[in-house]
Amino acid sequence: MNQLPFSQSCENNKGPILEVIKRAFAQSTHLLEIGTGSAQHATYFARHLPHLIWQTSDQAAYLEGIEMRLAQTNLPNLKDPLVLDVSKVWPLANSNSIDAIFTANTLHIMSKEMVEAFFCGIGKYLAPKGQLCIYGPFNYGGEYSSESNARFDIWLKDRDHRSAIRNIEWIHELANMHGLKFCADHPMPANNRLLHLTKIV
Repeated sequence: MNQLPFSQSCENNKGPILEVIKRAFAQSTHLLEIGTGSAQHATYFARHLPHLIWQTSDQAAYLEGIEMRLAQTNLPNLKDPLVLDVSKVWPLANSNSIDAIFTANTLHIMSKEMVEAFFCGIGKYLAPKGQLCIYGPFNYGGEYSSESNARFDIWLKDRDHRSAIRNIEWIHELANMHGLKFCADHPMPANNRLLHLTKIV
């Protein structure tokens, strides 16, 4: 068990996230998780949302850890990970086969260009009336929502100058460009948010 990738923040936030996504994805059937990471979210959510086929995905370097954790589960609705880099061609059989997308703590790790590619991919592959939920920290009016987020942003940029907490106004712009509208912006623990959007075209 000690060899498995582990995120304490995933353990801390999985309950509050589930309370939101079980409503957001109540009518969904096929979900793509982008950036599955340690797969703690995937295993927990798939267990509590048995009506959803939960497709995991991440960049190639993270697949071994995901596969190890998934091997310890026996959930028929939880699928082995796809290799997915948002800036490349997405490995999906056809457009509109996915009616839900979930991602957590990814947009602030991605470069600006990757965030743009993320929304472009959603515009291409998320089915009309599909649901999108994004968890993570965001700035509002160009300002940090907390001192801890300001410190976190410094840490992110020291680690990789392409990373940063993103401005919510920019996320709104990208969403509008790709046929998405905001349904809700939920406050979450540790100064994070959960954005719920839907595909209108």
